[in-house]
Amino acid sequence: MKWFAPPAAIAFIVAVALLEGAARGGLMPATVFPAPSAIAAGFGDIARNGELVGPALITFGEALAATLIGAVIGIPAGIALARSPSFGRAYESWLGGLFAAPIVLLYPLFLVVFHRSSATIIIMGAITAVLPIIIQTRTGMLLVPHVLNAVGRSFNATPRQAFWLIAFPAAVPAIVTGIRLALIYSLVNTIGLEFLIDFGGLGRVISDLYAQYDIPQMYAGIVTIVVLSLVLLWLLDRAERRLRPA
Repeated sequence: MKWFAPPAAIAFIVAVALLEGAARGGLMPATVFPAPSAIAAGFGDIARNGELVGPALITFGEALAATLIGAVIGIPAGIALARSPSFGRAYESWLGGLFAAPIVLLYPLFLVVFHRSSATIIIMGAITAVLPIIIQTRTGMLLVPHVLNAVGRSFNATPRQAFWLIAFPAAVPAIVTGIRLALIYSLVNTIGLEFLIDFGGLGRVISDLYAQYDIPQMYAGIVTIVVLSLVLLWLLDRAERRLRPA
């Protein structure tokens, strides 16, 4: 796991030690950033309160569901836009504009339609997830080297064989990049909505701890999000290595 290579691990340990020393020395107020040891103790507190494992599973289940919906819709849509150059050029700027738009501001509308539920969070997460997948899938399909297509024609490959054995594997790195972006955006959207509507998993927990001014436990929840995000990105990296051509 490249994030935990020896140099990175040493840098992490040094950074934690410096933060601990700064917190204990009074250089950083505990109301802004508590000592790492206090954050570690906060893990035990929220775990005993049942506010760690269950909420984490809810949050990441919602984010994964949103990403999966985005992939199911986005990959075929990106392939279709790549195969239809006129449609691709027509909708490219639209997709880019929607990708940059603050879609999270539409959450009151979704609350009215789907109420205060996981459906609201998943659907809004799927909207933010589908856009980078469409864009990256289309880009990956358009950037398949012409020499690969020429090799397929030299072997008399059928259009179906050329797609599944040449074009799609060559586009996998770009597609996985889109899925990686989708997972990040859907996770941010999920946590933000949980925080705003006070419903769901870790976002709700962090909101409650912030309201209670329990800073160490709040940071413990944030660290949990970061660690689990790294694990999900690592799993995506492994999946990409299995799918990409040798």
